[in-house]
Amino acid sequence: MSLKIKRKTLPEDHPHLAASYNNIGQVCNSMSDYSKALEFYEKDLEITKKALPPNHPDLATSYICIGQVYNNMGDYSKALEFYEKSLKIYEKALPPNHPNLATSYSDIGQVYNIMGDYSKALEFYEKSLKIREKALPQTHPSLATSYNNIGQVYNNMGDYSKALEFYEKSHQIKEKALSPNHSELATSYNNIGQVYNNMGDYSKAFEFYEEAHKIYEKALPPNHPDLATSYNNIGQVYNNMGDYSKAFEFYEKAHQIYEKALPRNHPNLATSYSDIGQVYNNMGDYSKALEFYEKSHKIYEKALPPNHSELAISYNNIGQVYNNMGDYSKALEFYEKSHKIYEKALPPKHPHLALSYICIGQVYYNMGDYLKALEFYEKVHQIYENPLLSNHPHLAISYLNFVACYEKMGDYTAALKTLQSAFKIRQQAFQQGNQAFASTYSWFGRVHRSMKDYSKALDNFEKCLAIYQKTLPDKHPDFGIACSNIGDVHRLMGNYEKALVFHQKALNIQENVQCNPLECATTYINLGETYREMKDYSTALTYYQKGLEIREKKLTKNHPDLAVVYHNMAKLYLATRKYSMAMKNIQQVVEIAQEKLPSNHPHLLEYEETFEKIRKKM
Repeated sequence: MSLKIKRKTLPEDHPHLAASYNNIGQVCNSMSDYSKALEFYEKDLEITKKALPPNHPDLATSYICIGQVYNNMGDYSKALEFYEKSLKIYEKALPPNHPNLATSYSDIGQVYNIMGDYSKALEFYEKSLKIREKALPQTHPSLATSYNNIGQVYNNMGDYSKALEFYEKSHQIKEKALSPNHSELATSYNNIGQVYNNMGDYSKAFEFYEEAHKIYEKALPPNHPDLATSYNNIGQVYNNMGDYSKAFEFYEKAHQIYEKALPRNHPNLATSYSDIGQVYNNMGDYSKALEFYEKSHKIYEKALPPNHSELAISYNNIGQVYNNMGDYSKALEFYEKSHKIYEKALPPKHPHLALSYICIGQVYYNMGDYLKALEFYEKVHQIYENPLLSNHPHLAISYLNFVACYEKMGDYTAALKTLQSAFKIRQQAFQQGNQAFASTYSWFGRVHRSMKDYSKALDNFEKCLAIYQKTLPDKHPDFGIACSNIGDVHRLMGNYEKALVFHQKALNIQENVQCNPLECATTYINLGETYREMKDYSTALTYYQKGLEIREKKLTKNHPDLAVVYHNMAKLYLATRKYSMAMKNIQQVVEIAQEKLPSNHPHLLEYEETFEKIRKKM
């Protein structure tokens, strides 16, 4: 309405028209209608260029607005181009300690942070901070913003103690400068909560997210998008804890607000569908997960340019579901679509590319192609060799992926050495007893079990279980895995009664909550082995068949994990003198093992020994 009046009363190149175009562009940008935002910002720029001298600060503001749109669109090189144009004007037009110059440095730092160039991000954020420290009083909110930005970089680098240090500096200023119900204070609580969430300290994360939520409830109308983001953060913690009903409750509260407050194709609505999809994926309800991930993807396709990183994340999520479903060709198809976008949109050493390589590597690992998996894990490692990321918790995950392959390939010395590297990183990043240590102890247990060092295996599996008991809800699927592992070691130590107790604990979880069916299959097979060694062959066979049925549905025909079951069944048929059935199973074992395992793998030698025993009986 304002623009219509101005168009009737003012010439086309009047600065007041530029201001109107800028205002409308700003609203379009907030609504994620980026093409419209650019259209209006460029009209603003066209008038401003004619009306003002080339080094006027208002021209710099126009460049900043266009840079922000390109940043939101994921076109970071274009964003930098416009932010740098703005900076050149400010450097000429303003004194060296002017706050606008600090803002300009901060904008450029933000782009480098998103691009994963953390040294550059810190360089520009610190330039911004130096100006603000000189130009502003110690309790000015802009100083808090600077501390917050630097905290964000450290959080992305996985340096959580540094992140907390800067977020807390920011928070202290906001507490002094702002009213107790100011939304910026809530943002501050959210940021600190996010660090604790990343650290796996969920009770602390809750504490800060709830403080943020209290402020939002007082300060904002009930359908404000920031309130939805707050519900979303709390849902995320419940999801990480495996309390999926609670996660749903909060994600759905967030979704209801987004549906009322945002346009139908807003990216935040897509993120909301994606969050709900993630819970279904974690619960093993893969058809529902796909349904929500695809709803999310349709919005992203309409709202974002084709090479936006959010689209890559969306393809990755869909790939993850297909991977969990055992449809590995589909998983690779979506992971590769995701990877192509990352390659175009991001610099070659960006951490998101590393996560993409991890996903592709995991598909090959699940397919039993361990050499191919290692090839992709090696690419991950090259990215994390960046000195700034040398202690990033994701580097520990990278090491654990190597461990998984080495363990399957029978290279236990390499597996243990790599595990020690992962453990050292976790010691630096987390406090002892943090949930992150659970997976490390679990892998120590698995490797020691494979090396037949059962007391060490049991010790590590019990450490893993103790952490889960402190950090996870009672029926979390990870409890099932831990109990199954402990039961298997008791079986190997000849303590069958204890083995049965722990396997039953595992099944009580795995048969009654939605989890990955392959985890349940492993417990059935472990139970089968326990009963076989107890010479209860009919019960053993029942459990083997249950486990085999799941693995045959979920795994490729030549997967090494199928060879394990066939070998167990061959030993059972040998013990019950059904030699033809024993031979049929052991032949399948040897075929898979010769194709998939290295020639010096301990399992291959074991399989050949069983083959010889059966051959002599035929």
